[in-house]
Amino acid sequence: MSERDVSALLEVKDLETSFLINGKYYNAVDGVSLRVNRKQIVGIVGESGCGKSVMSLSIMNLLPKNISRIRRGEIVFEGKRIDHLGEEELNRIRGKEMAMIFQEPMTSLNPVFTIGSQIAEVFFTHTNLSKKEARQRSIELLRSVGIARPESVVNEYPHQLSGGMRQRVMIAMAIACRPKLLIADEPTTALDVTVQAQILELLKDIQATNEMAVMLITHDLGVVAEMCDEVIVMYAGKIVERADVHSLFYHPKHPYTKLLMESIPRMDREVETLSSIRGIVPSLAQMPRSGCRFAERCPKAMPECKIVTPKLTEHSPGHEVACLLYEESVPVHEVMK
Repeated sequence: MSERDVSALLEVKDLETSFLINGKYYNAVDGVSLRVNRKQIVGIVGESGCGKSVMSLSIMNLLPKNISRIRRGEIVFEGKRIDHLGEEELNRIRGKEMAMIFQEPMTSLNPVFTIGSQIAEVFFTHTNLSKKEARQRSIELLRSVGIARPESVVNEYPHQLSGGMRQRVMIAMAIACRPKLLIADEPTTALDVTVQAQILELLKDIQATNEMAVMLITHDLGVVAEMCDEVIVMYAGKIVERADVHSLFYHPKHPYTKLLMESIPRMDREVETLSSIRGIVPSLAQMPRSGCRFAERCPKAMPECKIVTPKLTEHSPGHEVACLLYEESVPVHEVMK
């Protein structure tokens, strides 16, 4: 990635975001670089605790200031650095140029305000619409995201809606000003399978209609296969693999990615039990200081893996992986076979 890529809508370079734990800061996102081009859907995958949501909240500058900070790196949106902007300048961008669908709509929506007033607030912040115009536009938005009887729902409160309807409201709020970038953090969590499919189809339609870029954060590889153009795999705060969706699914390189793939149920083969990845993602305070962070859980780990930190390098055109198995300077064992 170039130092400043003018073709990218969003560019993140060497991002480090840390949290305060017992008087010391630990990196939850550690040296992450990525870009999202216009009209592109990029999937960010990995287990819980891998830094996906923290990275998205860093981009939006929505992390709590008293316990977290961006220690290093740049966040560039449309060629302009936004990581050092003040709150007033950020508020001009958030909700208008870039917006976010949060993981749990019940905690993201304010329980004491009606659905209509919460959507209208977006218009009052970023446009000159009157109250009547904002209400009418809110009704149109609710209808556009597939909510029946929007004229009634606009007067209701979040607790009166189902989980799927609340998620549709969150989507309506996010797309109200037709942002150029939409960040969707686990948009189908806690929804049943049928509603999940409806929400994903809705997101695809909205992305195509508004020609917006989407950063889709998920742990569901089935969602990634259905939605994304490019996939970034994160583990313990770092990117371990990046490729287009076809290459990643048919030619995964990193052992972690391969294990994620093997844990997915498949229709073309019968197995009694699904594969699982032994162990858990290390906590921030227990993160290894050197070597590969996946080494303790990796079935293909070599002695060097606990000493040498792998770099994210291009293994084949457009396919990057951070693993010593693919670095020429490190002895290659039979384990690659």
